[in-house]
Amino acid sequence: MAEKDIARFDASASTARAILPSPVFVRGGGDLGSGVAVALHRAGCQVVVIERPWPTALRMPVAFASAVIHGVWSVDGVHGRHVVDRRSLDEALICGEVAVWSVGEAELRVELKPAALIDARMRGVSRADLNLELAPYVVGLGPGHVAGVHCHAVVETNRGPHLGEVILDGSAAPHTGIPGAVAGVDEARVVRSPTAGIVMRVCEIGDAVKPGEIVAFVGGTVALSLIGGVVRGLKLNGVRVQQGQKLADVDPRGDRELCWQPSDKSGKVGAGSVAALARLVADAERSPDIDAAVGIEGALSARPDRSAHQPWRP
Repeated sequence: MAEKDIARFDASASTARAILPSPVFVRGGGDLGSGVAVALHRAGCQVVVIERPWPTALRMPVAFASAVIHGVWSVDGVHGRHVVDRRSLDEALICGEVAVWSVGEAELRVELKPAALIDARMRGVSRADLNLELAPYVVGLGPGHVAGVHCHAVVETNRGPHLGEVILDGSAAPHTGIPGAVAGVDEARVVRSPTAGIVMRVCEIGDAVKPGEIVAFVGGTVALSLIGGVVRGLKLNGVRVQQGQKLADVDPRGDRELCWQPSDKSGKVGAGSVAALARLVADAERSPDIDAAVGIEGALSARPDRSAHQPWRP
């Protein structure tokens, strides 16, 4: 296979501001999508999170998806509100909240004409369903999305030295299927569905479990924790899962408080998403410096390093 260059920009170097005129849509209100929404909100953007009527997120305590269930939910100090009509959506944005929308995206996208759309559902692993016509700036998180084909930029989601970097040509590192290690434990901390079916919880997030303890039933079949620890993530009752799909996450550190702390990964991916939009806006303005992109409401407080990087090859 021919080697290819991938343009990358480190979000940690961000210092200046770029401008977006209207709301940013974030597809998916799970852990990663919520990290993106928090970063965008703190950068001054109006944010609309697109969720399902019954969320499938795993780490609900740190997910704006929880607003669909509870009406309101805060993640890392940022308030989100479930909205089901245009009036309540406008009110949430005026109040400086993240609006969590669960009644379909297509019509709202036509009506609101978002300045940007970021897909945080990690669907690219199985099927990339993004296209460049969805918004002026389209960003895909993780593998499967190809910058220039499915979206204008990709943000790396694979843990390691390149986590959160922006890719303007090509795709992110391939999906490994192996979760990041927590206290030295990787795959064993994940509870996978033993069969296809509907989830029925036995445990709740924050519960302590022992090795071999039942976490949930799926279609009448037990799903067991492989390790001892605290249930940090768990699918909601009524969610349909496929065999082998991630069903729960057990934290071997055993600290219940960590269930309510966003992951460092979501923070870095969020910063990378802000940097991606800042770069795209700057390029669209054809400005030699991102500071020249001015004039409309909402600021992105992130600036990618525009210096030449050495090619990085996955």
